[in-house]
Amino acid sequence: MMLELRGIEKSYGRVRVLHGVDLDADGGEVLALCGANGAGKSTLIKILSGAFTADAGEIRLDGRPAAIGSARDAHRLGIRTVYQELSLVSNLSVAENILLGRLPARRGWVDWRSSRARTRTLLEQLGFAGIDPRTPVERLSVARQQMVEIAKALAVPPRILVLDEPSAVLGGEDLERLFALIRSLRDRGVLVVYVSHRLDELMEIADRIAVMKDGVIVGVNAVADTSPDEIVALMAGRRIEHVYPSRAGAKRGKPLLAVRGLSLAGAFEDVSFTVDAGEIVGMFGLVGSGRSEVALCLFGARRPTAGAVELDGRPVSFRSPRQAIRAGVALLTEDRKRDGLVVEMPIRDNSSLATLDRISRGGLLDRRRQRERVAGMVEKLEIKPPDIDVTVKHLSGGNQQKVVLSKWLLANPRLLILDEPTRGVDMTTRVDLYRMIDELARAGVGVLLISSDLSEILGVTDRTLVLREGRLAAELATAATDENEVLGYSVGVAA
Repeated sequence: MMLELRGIEKSYGRVRVLHGVDLDADGGEVLALCGANGAGKSTLIKILSGAFTADAGEIRLDGRPAAIGSARDAHRLGIRTVYQELSLVSNLSVAENILLGRLPARRGWVDWRSSRARTRTLLEQLGFAGIDPRTPVERLSVARQQMVEIAKALAVPPRILVLDEPSAVLGGEDLERLFALIRSLRDRGVLVVYVSHRLDELMEIADRIAVMKDGVIVGVNAVADTSPDEIVALMAGRRIEHVYPSRAGAKRGKPLLAVRGLSLAGAFEDVSFTVDAGEIVGMFGLVGSGRSEVALCLFGARRPTAGAVELDGRPVSFRSPRQAIRAGVALLTEDRKRDGLVVEMPIRDNSSLATLDRISRGGLLDRRRQRERVAGMVEKLEIKPPDIDVTVKHLSGGNQQKVVLSKWLLANPRLLILDEPTRGVDMTTRVDLYRMIDELARAGVGVLLISSDLSEILGVTDRTLVLREGRLAAELATAATDENEVLGYSVGVAA
């Protein structure tokens, strides 16, 4: 057996996260690891990767105890990890990131020609051709950055590759390339540990699925012997009958947001649409379609080069997010770590970032009021652990997403823009978030939901906007469309 975990335990202060995890895996297999947010998945893989040290238990490789006290130890043992949160150096080039610490040199100087050639060859071998090794990483889309992160992990062939939610930013052909890569690694005897909340992916790519709940492994099943319903029941401790809430009887109010001919040079052009109070409008498009850039312009984080925006029938031109927030606009950003959180701060301070003026008196923060407001939202969203003093970096990805959402719910927005709100969120939490989005809309909030998950768009929204190459390709009544039609418009082939 290549990998054996025995009695792995871990606590953060008073909060015990892992309660004695036992798990076996062998080379030449894809082992999926899933579980609800806060189940302990992220902590477990960080222990395996050397980012954290276990409080108790043993890791064995090839039958021998393995001391993994740092990422360097893990790399030496052939364990490489691609985390859900990207760890690239944004102002360095693709080649510099992939070969960081291993750049070829000649006579004491970096051999840039060799570096770029080596990087280009590696990207082609991995199926990621088309990424220029000279491009600064910050100029790449999040999906392309994810590919660079994977290439960096595979620059030295691993024995064990851990992928933490790799499909959170990959879809379509990009995801198929990743699956082809995983299968080739498996065929070469590599153990691939694949962490994901997307059960359809796990059923397609994994050989076995291990389910975590409350810090322990509650089941390990061969894919051929289980089903998505069974996996969800293990994760939640209950069966989920309805994923998406019915929008039947939902009432739309007056026009809340009106966008006319909005453009941002190099990103999107001549985009027009409306969002009514109480309405959930979906926005779908492939990578590079301009979806996130539209959201940033509406939130005042980018200045559009043309067009007009009205809120409640009045023209607005936000010069900053601060102005947008004061007008009742909130944006849950696509990249929570970069744009939505201060990970070194506790839950209480992150949740209060957008509403500090409402909980301050005479320029001083009212700590008692802050704790009351945040504690109530932590309970409502079931953030784990439910300790508002816990530093955000110690939370799972899904619970970090809940903290970002709590920040905006505390602001009581009139227009809520959600960019990939369920990225890295487990199925049971998704159901709760969908219910909450529906409740907000029924209370009169206008919602613009941007997502790469087409089933989510079709399950949650009232209308669907399809962007293609920076232009609005279609506006569809969600109840009267289907996946084929939406995908057809997104690629330029009308269904």
